[in-house]
Amino acid sequence: MSLINLVVTLVVVGVGLWLINTYVPMDRKIKKILNVVVVIVVLLWLLRGFGILGDIGAIRVGD
Repeated sequence: MSLINLVVTLVVVGVGLWLINTYVPMDRKIKKILNVVVVIVVLLWLLRGFGILGDIGAIRVGD
């Protein structure tokens, strides 16, 4: 993952989230949930991109 790709992706996600929070009328609780989900997804993407987190599809829950 190149640094430019990383920065561009983070800027696009940040601007998109800001636009949604600013211009889409939603309940405050829904916006908070959306923000938390986006932050978790971005963190998982970053961890996987830097090789800290392996293949997410290989994680098994239960069993």
